Amino acid sequence: MFTTGFKFFFGLTIALTIGAVAYGYSTGGEHVGPVTLGWKGGVGDHVGYLVLIGGAFASACFAGIIVAFRDADPAAQSHYMGVETIAPTTPVTGSFWPVIGAFGGAVMVLGLVLGSAVFVLGLVICSLVAIEWTMDAWADLATGDAEANKALRDRIMAPFEIPVAGALGVAVMALAASRIFLNATKLGAVVWAGLIAVTIFGLGILYAARPKMNKNVIAGLVLAVGVAVIAGGIVTAVDGQRDFEHHGDDHGEEHGEDHSEEGEASE
Repeated sequence: MFTTGFKFFFGLTIALTIGAVAYGYSTGGEHVGPVTLGWKGGVGDHVGYLVLIGGAFASACFAGIIVAFRDADPAAQSHYMGVETIAPTTPVTGSFWPVIGAFGGAVMVLGLVLGSAVFVLGLVICSLVAIEWTMDAWADLATGDAEANKALRDRIMAPFEIPVAGALGVAVMALAASRIFLNATKLGAVVWAGLIAVTIFGLGILYAARPKMNKNVIAGLVLAVGVAVIAGGIVTAVDGQRDFEHHGDDHGEEHGEDHSEEGEASE
């Protein structure tokens, strides 16, 4: 009986092989070259064909390994270990780090267009996500008790997470808000500043008034506000700053004109 993992990788192998053959013929493959790995004719674009065929070969290897070890099937494991049942493992906890990692990757892509500062910001986000996600995966398998795993993770990571998260959050929010203010009009900047301040103050009041509220709800609200401000900062940074009037130059020109008129009068 074929396992679920084998079916997936075997199907992926077939799809990549068909894609490689189609790509080979569409890029100048001759005779049966794409079908025979270049033995009887050309394969077209060598790089693309090699990538697809290499992926098919790797997928086939994974399929063979998985079906050989029965895809971590508990019945097969108990048979080879000589026991009746396998001790159940603690299920992994839910994580929001993949979402933040995807956001960091998007920021990095935008940074290739907007500038090095935005790219570095995305790189920092992805690096922090990699560390946090790794620690979550390690803590989930540390012991069989979910509460003990959470306490162990917090004891190791909390001394680093709290100050780093606070500093990074303040820096990112300040940068995003400054982009919004520089893009808006004079009155619009005041309105946006007041709206952001009222929102942050309202979240603080909500947390103080409902200390027993689910922390996931609070974290979701804070994350939603943060993402909204950062998204607004990115959009306004792309749009650019508003035109600023340089009053100093105007005053200088006026003073220059006055001096010239006085000189003509004295003559």
